[in-house]
Amino acid sequence: MLSFGRENTSLTAKWWRNIDKQILFLFIFLLLLGLFFSFSSTTSVMSEKLNKQTYFFFIKHLIFVSISLFLILAISIQEKNKLIKFLLFLFFISILILALVPVFGVEIKGSKRFMDLRIFPLFQPVELVKPLFIIFVAKIIILNEKINVYRRYLYSFLVLLLIVLFLINQPDLGQTLLLTLTWITMIFVSGFNMFILSILGLVFVGIIGLLIFFFPGKFGYVFLRIKTFIDPKMGDNFQSQKALDAIKQGGLTGQGMGEGILKDKVPEAHTDYIVAVISEEFGAIFVLFIVIIFLFIGYKVLNKVFSERDEFLKLALVGLVSLLVIQTFIHIGVNTRLLPTTGMTLPFLSYGGSSLIGSSIIAGIILNFTRKDYTRYSEND
Repeated sequence: MLSFGRENTSLTAKWWRNIDKQILFLFIFLLLLGLFFSFSSTTSVMSEKLNKQTYFFFIKHLIFVSISLFLILAISIQEKNKLIKFLLFLFFISILILALVPVFGVEIKGSKRFMDLRIFPLFQPVELVKPLFIIFVAKIIILNEKINVYRRYLYSFLVLLLIVLFLINQPDLGQTLLLTLTWITMIFVSGFNMFILSILGLVFVGIIGLLIFFFPGKFGYVFLRIKTFIDPKMGDNFQSQKALDAIKQGGLTGQGMGEGILKDKVPEAHTDYIVAVISEEFGAIFVLFIVIIFLFIGYKVLNKVFSERDEFLKLALVGLVSLLVIQTFIHIGVNTRLLPTTGMTLPFLSYGGSSLIGSSIIAGIILNFTRKDYTRYSEND
């Protein structure tokens, strides 16, 4: 027992010595901010509308934050090669679960995006797929050197297309856009021919267009959301309009904690419109502060990329941090009506167990891949 304790202490000491503490503290800070905003944006909703305890959402969010912190630490402390093998195996499991959503999924507001896993009710499989997809694509592009480079890119595109077809079938336009943009970013930084990338992009858009044309009952919602975005009179834009009004109402400094009214008017304000809630109560300056945190995390990770020799780690880190930053800006774009409604959460800050778990997996992998001195780890452990 004494020896085991010393080994654990040694492993923890090595982890603490080699972890990027700035990135770690920023991830933890974002989780704590999300907990604070959950307290601010959900207590009145629960007590007045849903006949539940006043702190029902907050307590659930606290539990998910605790699980997320554990996942971040557990993933970041693992040995890199073992972690990669496990993540690749988990990717196939996540794809299988995603494929089963249309059959066993729970329908909410006309969409089947969630699975009831009993121990984790209403889990959204795509949140697990996203970080694992990045790892799988990086593995295909970088490590399989025996296959022609263009064939590797084609394989990664086919994997993306498979996931996108599952997502459109749910339907989930936001996650489709997010994964596609992240894949394009990874392909671009890997040095892919832009002409061929443009052709693949046109093929992708053409496939989506054909699906909308031939199956309007299933996929027509995409066209309807775009029409509503261009002309609000063409459809229901109640939520997005209220979110924009809340942001205007908050101004630069906000109206004060608990003084916002958006959370009482829009049912999903604490998830899909958390930036509007924050802006209304704490002002646009605080939202800008949050954006700067995400951009600084991106800056720190890219600094690691420039100094990293392992091509797989470089590409995986670019994909993971792109996933976070792009999702952040899509969420803000929807809240400010710069983008059509997508139902996209804000990483670490929005309420929701699936979103927090997915974000924590991304954070844990980033912390693991930016950890220093892997050679010493493998030699001593």
